[in-house]
Amino acid sequence: MHNPASLVINWHLTEACNYRCKYCYAAWSESSCRRELIRDPERTTTLINELYQFFRPSNRINPLANRLNWSSVRLNLAGGEPLLYANKLPSVIRQARDLGFEVSLISNGSHLTDALLSQIAPQLTWLGISIDSGSPAINRSIGRVDRRDELLNLEGLAASLTVARQSNPGLRIKINTVVNRLNHGEDLSSLIQRLAPEKWKVLCMLPVVNQHLAVSDEQYAAFVARHQAFDRILCAEDNKDMRESYLMIDPHGRFFQNSPLVTGQGYAYSRPILDVGAKDAFAEMAFDHERFSARYIPINTEVGV
Repeated sequence: MHNPASLVINWHLTEACNYRCKYCYAAWSESSCRRELIRDPERTTTLINELYQFFRPSNRINPLANRLNWSSVRLNLAGGEPLLYANKLPSVIRQARDLGFEVSLISNGSHLTDALLSQIAPQLTWLGISIDSGSPAINRSIGRVDRRDELLNLEGLAASLTVARQSNPGLRIKINTVVNRLNHGEDLSSLIQRLAPEKWKVLCMLPVVNQHLAVSDEQYAAFVARHQAFDRILCAEDNKDMRESYLMIDPHGRFFQNSPLVTGQGYAYSRPILDVGAKDAFAEMAFDHERFSARYIPINTEVGV
Protein backbone atom coordinates (compact mmCIF):
# COMPACT_ATOMS: atom_id res chain seq x y z
CA MET A 1 0.00 0.00 0.00
CA HIS A 2 1.39 3.41 -1.00
CA ASN A 3 1.55 5.88 1.88
CA PRO A 4 0.83 9.50 0.91
CA ALA A 5 3.60 12.00 1.55
CA SER A 6 0.96 14.56 2.50
CA LEU A 7 -2.18 13.98 4.56
CA VAL A 8 -4.89 16.18 3.06
CA ILE A 9 -7.62 17.75 5.21
CA ASN A 10 -10.48 19.30 3.24
CA TRP A 11 -12.12 22.22 5.03
CA HIS A 12 -15.27 23.39 3.27
CA LEU A 13 -15.33 27.00 4.42
CA THR A 14 -18.83 27.85 3.28
CA GLU A 15 -21.98 26.51 1.69
CA ALA A 16 -22.46 29.80 -0.16
CA CYS A 17 -21.70 29.87 -3.88
CA ASN A 18 -22.39 32.19 -6.78
CA TYR A 19 -23.26 29.17 -8.95
CA ARG A 20 -26.18 26.80 -8.53
CA CYS A 21 -24.96 23.44 -9.81
CA LYS A 22 -27.84 20.98 -9.75
CA TYR A 23 -25.72 18.11 -8.43
CA CYS A 24 -23.96 20.22 -5.76
CA TYR A 25 -22.50 18.27 -2.82
CA ALA A 26 -22.12 21.40 -0.67
CA ALA A 27 -25.34 21.01 1.30
CA TRP A 28 -24.83 20.44 5.01
CA SER A 29 -27.42 19.96 7.71
CA GLU A 30 -27.95 22.63 10.34
CA SER A 31 -25.58 22.64 13.28
CA SER A 32 -25.96 23.83 16.85
CA CYS A 33 -23.63 26.60 15.68
CA ARG A 34 -25.48 28.04 12.69
CA ARG A 35 -22.84 30.62 11.89
CA GLU A 36 -20.10 29.39 9.57
CA LEU A 37 -16.74 29.41 11.35
CA ILE A 38 -15.06 31.43 8.61
CA ARG A 39 -17.12 34.42 9.79
CA ASP A 40 -15.46 34.26 13.23
CA PRO A 41 -11.68 34.91 13.12
CA GLU A 42 -11.07 33.64 16.65
CA ARG A 43 -12.91 30.35 16.12
CA THR A 44 -11.25 29.95 12.73
CA THR A 45 -7.83 30.27 14.36
CA THR A 46 -8.79 27.77 17.06
CA LEU A 47 -10.01 25.24 14.49
CA ILE A 48 -6.87 25.49 12.37
CA ASN A 49 -4.69 25.02 15.45
CA GLU A 50 -6.72 22.04 16.66
CA LEU A 51 -6.53 20.36 13.26
CA TYR A 52 -2.78 20.81 12.96
CA GLN A 53 -2.07 19.51 16.45
CA PHE A 54 -4.13 16.39 15.77
CA PHE A 55 -2.96 15.65 12.23
CA ARG A 56 0.66 16.82 12.42
CA PRO A 57 3.06 14.03 11.35
CA SER A 58 4.67 13.81 14.80
CA ASN A 59 1.37 13.10 16.61
CA ARG A 60 1.74 9.37 17.11
CA ILE A 61 -1.50 9.11 19.13
CA ASN A 62 -3.48 9.94 16.00
CA PRO A 63 -5.23 6.64 15.16
CA LEU A 64 -4.11 6.97 11.53
CA ALA A 65 -0.47 6.80 12.62
CA ASN A 66 -0.71 3.00 12.80
CA ARG A 67 -2.18 2.78 9.30
CA LEU A 68 -0.54 5.54 7.29
CA ASN A 69 2.82 7.26 7.21
CA TRP A 70 2.81 10.91 6.14
CA SER A 71 5.54 13.54 6.26
CA SER A 72 3.40 16.68 5.86
CA VAL A 73 -0.19 17.77 6.25
CA ARG A 74 -2.09 19.93 3.80
CA LEU A 75 -5.16 22.05 4.45
CA ASN A 76 -7.32 22.15 1.32
CA LEU A 77 -9.76 25.09 1.34
CA ALA A 78 -13.00 24.39 -0.51
CA GLY A 79 -16.68 25.32 -0.46
CA GLY A 80 -19.23 26.23 -1.74
CA GLU A 81 -17.07 28.91 -3.26
CA PRO A 82 -14.24 29.90 -0.89
CA LEU A 83 -13.36 33.02 -2.90
CA LEU A 84 -16.59 34.60 -1.68
CA TYR A 85 -14.44 35.13 1.43
CA ALA A 86 -11.45 36.40 -0.51
CA ASN A 87 -10.87 39.12 2.10
CA LYS A 88 -10.35 36.45 4.79
CA LEU A 89 -8.34 33.91 2.80
CA PRO A 90 -4.89 35.52 3.00
CA SER A 91 -5.08 35.49 6.81
CA VAL A 92 -6.35 31.90 6.94
CA ILE A 93 -3.62 30.73 4.56
CA ARG A 94 -0.92 32.59 6.50
CA GLN A 95 -2.05 31.13 9.83
CA ALA A 96 -2.13 27.61 8.41
CA ARG A 97 1.33 27.92 6.88
CA ASP A 98 2.78 29.41 10.05
CA LEU A 99 1.64 26.30 11.93
CA GLY A 100 3.22 23.95 9.38
CA PHE A 101 0.39 23.18 6.96
CA GLU A 102 0.83 23.15 3.23
CA VAL A 103 -2.23 24.90 1.77
CA SER A 104 -4.27 24.33 -1.38
CA LEU A 105 -7.48 25.85 -2.71
CA ILE A 106 -10.42 24.65 -4.83
CA SER A 107 -12.50 27.31 -6.62
CA ASN A 108 -14.93 27.65 -9.50
CA GLY A 109 -12.53 30.30 -10.82
CA SER A 110 -15.10 33.05 -11.30
CA HIS A 111 -13.66 35.33 -8.59
CA LEU A 112 -9.97 34.93 -9.40
CA THR A 113 -8.27 38.28 -9.90
CA ASP A 114 -4.66 39.18 -10.53
CA ALA A 115 -4.56 41.11 -7.25
CA LEU A 116 -5.82 38.15 -5.24
CA LEU A 117 -3.54 35.69 -7.01
CA SER A 118 -0.53 37.87 -6.29
CA GLN A 119 -1.38 37.50 -2.58
CA ILE A 120 -2.26 33.85 -2.31
CA ALA A 121 -0.64 31.96 -5.22
CA PRO A 122 2.89 32.13 -3.70
CA GLN A 123 1.50 30.49 -0.55
CA LEU A 124 -0.28 27.58 -2.27
CA THR A 125 1.01 24.17 -3.33
CA TRP A 126 -2.08 23.38 -5.46
CA LEU A 127 -4.76 25.54 -7.06
CA GLY A 128 -7.81 23.58 -8.19
CA ILE A 129 -10.48 24.83 -10.59
CA SER A 130 -13.86 23.14 -11.09
CA ILE A 131 -14.76 22.91 -14.77
CA ASP A 132 -17.48 20.61 -16.09
CA SER A 133 -17.87 21.78 -19.67
CA GLY A 134 -16.54 24.00 -22.40
CA SER A 135 -20.06 24.59 -23.70
CA PRO A 136 -21.98 27.67 -22.51
CA ALA A 137 -25.29 25.87 -23.04
CA ILE A 138 -24.23 22.84 -20.99
CA ASN A 139 -22.81 25.01 -18.23
CA ARG A 140 -26.08 26.93 -18.02
CA SER A 141 -28.05 23.67 -17.89
CA ILE A 142 -25.83 22.34 -15.08
CA GLY A 143 -26.18 25.61 -13.17
CA ARG A 144 -22.62 26.85 -13.55
CA VAL A 145 -23.79 30.43 -14.07
CA ASP A 146 -24.34 33.28 -11.64
CA ARG A 147 -27.44 35.37 -11.02
CA ARG A 148 -26.37 37.86 -13.68
CA ASP A 149 -26.23 34.98 -16.18
CA GLU A 150 -22.44 35.23 -16.35
CA LEU A 151 -20.41 32.11 -17.12
CA LEU A 152 -16.80 31.38 -16.28
CA ASN A 153 -14.66 33.17 -18.85
CA LEU A 154 -12.27 30.45 -19.99
CA GLU A 155 -10.02 32.97 -21.75
CA GLY A 156 -9.80 34.93 -18.52
CA LEU A 157 -9.19 31.75 -16.54
CA ALA A 158 -6.27 30.75 -18.76
CA ALA A 159 -4.76 34.20 -18.25
CA SER A 160 -5.30 33.95 -14.47
CA LEU A 161 -3.54 30.59 -14.33
CA THR A 162 -0.61 32.10 -16.19
CA VAL A 163 -0.43 34.86 -13.55
CA ALA A 164 -0.63 32.25 -10.77
CA ARG A 165 2.21 30.21 -12.27
CA GLN A 166 4.34 33.31 -12.71
CA SER A 167 3.74 34.25 -9.07
CA ASN A 168 4.68 30.75 -7.93
CA PRO A 169 6.62 28.58 -10.41
CA GLY A 170 6.18 25.62 -8.05
CA LEU A 171 2.38 25.90 -8.02
CA ARG A 172 0.54 22.92 -9.43
CA ILE A 173 -2.82 23.30 -11.17
CA LYS A 174 -5.64 20.80 -10.93
CA ILE A 175 -8.94 20.65 -12.80
CA ASN A 176 -11.97 18.98 -11.22
CA THR A 177 -14.71 17.68 -13.52
CA VAL A 178 -17.94 16.09 -12.33
CA VAL A 179 -19.29 13.75 -15.00
CA ASN A 180 -23.07 14.08 -15.06
CA ARG A 181 -26.08 13.51 -17.28
CA LEU A 182 -25.49 16.74 -19.22
CA ASN A 183 -21.77 16.55 -19.97
CA HIS A 184 -20.98 12.82 -20.13
CA GLY A 185 -20.86 12.85 -23.94
CA GLU A 186 -18.52 15.83 -24.19
CA ASP A 187 -14.88 15.83 -25.27
CA LEU A 188 -12.84 18.22 -23.11
CA SER A 189 -9.50 17.39 -24.68
CA SER A 190 -8.83 20.79 -26.24
CA LEU A 191 -9.73 22.59 -23.01
CA ILE A 192 -7.45 20.40 -20.90
CA GLN A 193 -4.60 20.84 -23.37
CA ARG A 194 -5.07 24.58 -23.21
CA LEU A 195 -5.09 24.84 -19.41
CA ALA A 196 -2.28 22.25 -19.04
CA PRO A 197 -3.01 21.13 -15.46
CA GLU A 198 -0.68 18.86 -13.52
CA LYS A 199 -3.74 16.83 -12.54
CA TRP A 200 -7.25 16.29 -13.89
CA LYS A 201 -9.62 14.70 -11.40
CA VAL A 202 -12.67 13.18 -13.12
CA LEU A 203 -15.42 12.43 -10.63
CA CYS A 204 -18.60 10.48 -11.19
CA MET A 205 -21.60 12.51 -9.99
CA LEU A 206 -22.21 11.27 -6.43
CA PRO A 207 -25.89 11.10 -5.39
CA VAL A 208 -25.22 11.77 -1.72
CA VAL A 209 -27.56 14.78 -1.53
CA ASN A 210 -29.79 14.16 -4.56
CA GLN A 211 -29.90 12.21 -7.81
CA HIS A 212 -30.04 15.25 -10.09
CA LEU A 213 -27.95 14.64 -13.20
CA ALA A 214 -26.76 11.18 -12.10
CA VAL A 215 -25.06 9.04 -14.76
CA SER A 216 -24.72 5.31 -15.27
CA ASP A 217 -21.46 3.46 -14.72
CA GLU A 218 -21.28 2.93 -18.47
CA GLN A 219 -21.66 6.64 -19.25
CA TYR A 220 -18.96 7.53 -16.75
CA ALA A 221 -16.60 4.85 -18.07
CA ALA A 222 -17.14 6.10 -21.63
CA PHE A 223 -16.18 9.65 -20.60
CA VAL A 224 -12.97 8.40 -18.97
CA ALA A 225 -12.13 6.20 -21.97
CA ARG A 226 -12.65 9.14 -24.34
CA HIS A 227 -9.91 11.03 -22.52
CA GLN A 228 -7.31 8.29 -22.11
CA ALA A 229 -4.80 10.46 -23.94
CA PHE A 230 -4.52 12.25 -20.60
CA ASP A 231 -3.91 9.13 -18.53
CA ARG A 232 -0.66 10.63 -17.17
CA ILE A 233 -2.64 13.31 -15.31
CA LEU A 234 -6.18 11.90 -15.23
CA CYS A 235 -7.39 10.54 -11.90
CA ALA A 236 -10.80 8.89 -12.19
CA GLU A 237 -12.97 8.42 -9.10
CA ASP A 238 -16.28 6.61 -9.26
CA ASN A 239 -18.82 6.56 -6.44
CA LYS A 240 -17.14 3.64 -4.68
CA ASP A 241 -13.77 5.40 -4.69
CA MET A 242 -15.25 8.48 -3.02
CA ARG A 243 -17.06 6.77 -0.15
CA GLU A 244 -15.50 7.32 3.28
CA SER A 245 -12.15 8.15 1.67
CA TYR A 246 -11.80 11.89 2.26
CA LEU A 247 -10.93 13.76 5.45
CA MET A 248 -13.59 16.47 5.38
CA ILE A 249 -14.78 19.27 7.68
CA ASP A 250 -17.97 21.22 7.09
CA PRO A 251 -18.46 25.01 7.46
CA HIS A 252 -19.58 24.53 11.07
CA GLY A 253 -16.43 22.65 12.09
CA ARG A 254 -17.69 19.06 12.04
CA PHE A 255 -16.07 16.07 10.40
CA PHE A 256 -18.45 14.62 7.84
CA GLN A 257 -18.59 11.65 5.48
CA ASN A 258 -20.62 10.64 2.45
CA SER A 259 -21.61 7.52 4.32
CA PRO A 260 -23.88 5.74 4.86
CA LEU A 261 -24.73 6.37 1.22
CA VAL A 262 -28.50 6.77 1.29
CA THR A 263 -29.52 8.71 -1.78
CA GLY A 264 -30.80 12.16 -0.95
CA GLN A 265 -30.24 11.83 2.80
CA GLY A 266 -27.01 13.81 3.01
CA TYR A 267 -23.99 13.17 5.20
CA ALA A 268 -23.01 11.61 8.50
CA TYR A 269 -21.49 14.11 10.99
CA SER A 270 -19.32 14.17 14.06
CA ARG A 271 -19.91 16.49 16.97
CA PRO A 272 -18.33 19.95 16.47
CA ILE A 273 -14.55 19.79 16.70
CA LEU A 274 -14.38 22.94 18.82
CA ASP A 275 -16.77 21.38 21.36
CA VAL A 276 -15.13 17.98 21.83
CA GLY A 277 -11.69 18.24 20.23
CA ALA A 278 -10.43 16.76 16.96
CA LYS A 279 -9.52 13.41 18.55
CA ASP A 280 -13.01 12.63 19.88
CA ALA A 281 -14.79 14.09 16.86
CA PHE A 282 -12.66 12.08 14.42
CA ALA A 283 -13.32 8.89 16.39
CA GLU A 284 -17.01 9.24 15.53
CA MET A 285 -16.42 8.99 11.78
CA ALA A 286 -15.85 6.08 9.41
CA PHE A 287 -12.73 6.47 7.28
CA ASP A 288 -11.27 4.06 4.73
CA HIS A 289 -7.53 4.69 4.81
CA GLU A 290 -6.90 2.25 1.95
CA ARG A 291 -9.17 4.17 -0.44
CA PHE A 292 -7.58 7.39 0.79
CA SER A 293 -4.09 6.04 0.07
CA ALA A 294 -5.09 4.80 -3.37
CA ARG A 295 -5.90 8.37 -4.36
CA TYR A 296 -2.28 9.35 -3.77
CA ILE A 297 -0.48 6.76 -5.89
CA PRO A 298 2.04 8.88 -7.80
CA ILE A 299 2.15 8.92 -11.58
CA ASN A 300 4.90 11.39 -12.57
CA THR A 301 4.08 13.89 -9.83
CA GLU A 302 2.32 14.02 -6.50
CA VAL A 303 -1.31 14.11 -7.59
CA GLY A 304 -3.60 13.89 -4.60
CA VAL A 305 -5.86 16.79 -3.74
